[in-house]
Amino acid sequence: MELELRHLRILCTIADTLSLGRTATVLGCSQPAVSSQLKRIERLLGADLFVRGSSGVTPTRFGAEVVVRAREVVALADAIGRRSTAERLRTDRVLRLAATNTPILPGLLQRARAALPSLSTQVSSVYSSAGIVALVEEGRLDVGVAVDYPGSELRHSKAVARRGIVTEPSFVALPAGHPASARWDVSLRELADDAWFLTPDDGAGWPGVCYDAFRTAGFTPATVHEFLGDRDQLQRMIADGLGVSVVQATCQPNPGVVVKPLAGTPLWCRYVLVWHRERVSDVMAETLFGAALAAYEELIGRAPHFQAWAAARHYRIPRT
Repeated sequence: MELELRHLRILCTIADTLSLGRTATVLGCSQPAVSSQLKRIERLLGADLFVRGSSGVTPTRFGAEVVVRAREVVALADAIGRRSTAERLRTDRVLRLAATNTPILPGLLQRARAALPSLSTQVSSVYSSAGIVALVEEGRLDVGVAVDYPGSELRHSKAVARRGIVTEPSFVALPAGHPASARWDVSLRELADDAWFLTPDDGAGWPGVCYDAFRTAGFTPATVHEFLGDRDQLQRMIADGLGVSVVQATCQPNPGVVVKPLAGTPLWCRYVLVWHRERVSDVMAETLFGAALAAYEELIGRAPHFQAWAAARHYRIPRT
């Protein structure tokens, strides 16, 4: 057996879906066929690429490195036969882009405009990830940055394309004086008696996945503040001892707040780029994806708590 382009596409799809079953659905084949093909590829490369588990698969360190290279090759192959980049990136109309509650957006826009100086954008804030997908399907948006969760991936019609930007662990923000604030990581069970700030239903599985994690930890919060607002305002309330909150791993803590990993990493979130196939070219989508990934890498560079967690877990930080 020799490694072929189709094998690289399989690896990329597995890395995007984190599931052999969902990979089979995307590729239009059976799960046993995907599993068999993955085993052949692993035998050829001489090492496991993914760790299998009851809830899906995760890349090994070697597997993450292989997937990065596979994406590069697939992207080069897909570029063959395309029209010139200048023609494909013609921006004679406004690109309508929406994003949910994500810190990636500013860096994405900055890099996209640097790569495409003539690009005009109309930016909207849409909290619901399912709402973003619906607006793209209806042609009212061209591109969106949404979120979903392992086991609860966004659904959409064939009019929409999607690509996972990055899957990150969820951390927790605590008052600096909290009894657990000095720990390396914090178990959910230690926070059973705390009040929680949770954002409302995002149409993609939140806060259901959070309540599932609470139940697995053996409790249900007695007090839940449903809050959707300014991040600084949220952190001021946490600093004042009014509660704790699940936050993005790249969250920058304000004075009086500490951000800690959750023990066992019970919660994960994936940022997803979605776009309308007929309104956004492949090259434009690739440019926006690269800008989003670079923006996320910059956020990690400003989050030492995330860097320390990644080093301890051998988590591979994305590289563009």
